[in-house]
Amino acid sequence: MAEKSKLVKVGVVGYGHLGQYLVERIQREGAAAGLSLAFVWNRNTERLRGSVPQELILEQLSQFTERVVDVIVEVCHPRIVEEFGAQFLSRAHFLVGSPTALADPQVDAELRRAAACHGKTLYVPSGALWGGQDIQRLNNSGGLKALSIRMSKHPSCFRLSGDLLSDWTEGEGRRVLFKGSVADLCPLAPNNVNTMAAAAIAADSLGFAGVTGEIVSDTKLSEFHVVEVEVTGADGFSVTTVRRNPARAGRSPGTPPAASFWSSLLCCEGHGGRVYLC
Repeated sequence: MAEKSKLVKVGVVGYGHLGQYLVERIQREGAAAGLSLAFVWNRNTERLRGSVPQELILEQLSQFTERVVDVIVEVCHPRIVEEFGAQFLSRAHFLVGSPTALADPQVDAELRRAAACHGKTLYVPSGALWGGQDIQRLNNSGGLKALSIRMSKHPSCFRLSGDLLSDWTEGEGRRVLFKGSVADLCPLAPNNVNTMAAAAIAADSLGFAGVTGEIVSDTKLSEFHVVEVEVTGADGFSVTTVRRNPARAGRSPGTPPAASFWSSLLCCEGHGGRVYLC
């Protein structure tokens, strides 16, 4: 990613499962990958004590401006993207782990303006979106006509707003929870449909309102999450992919998605003032 004599300084915002994975891996093998920690922030700073050197802990996120940082990684919640995204881009490249925040047209426009103004890159990890770059190429060529994504999980793996899934029972089988535009779905499941948000960003000509998203609760999926993507182009062209991510009931996907996020981080070398799917 960079010469070892000039390490890329990474700020990590959030210390849940993915944040811990990134921090631990940067501490363990960052130098070999050309990375070093600039800071770590978590809403509850006590979780960082003993795992993160005191001098790298931010007590207040607004203090990030006091640190020298090349890439800021958000892995906590869309609200952080909404509140700090443009500020992050005024100082560094920004890898957004909660791209559902960009379903809000105002947030999307604000971050795009900030990236262009400051010459920084807004990176969007492709995550579980298999073939994201292919979708983006088809979109950029003008050939993308439609895109739909279905995500099926055990009901205990969903974190939904409202009472969308409050009454599920073990053994009930398959239930379609929502089918409609990704723009409408993102506020209902901001922590579960980042893959769909990445797809909507790749399919820029369709946008969040033009991409169809469907989430399905299935009590039979105790070992896997299933992501199905259907791409439609001109003259009868179509591609359908089915991806199964190992994930036990009640848990988020494990190491493979985290490793994928690490690979995305290694791409954050600067691609100009634009949005870049990585």
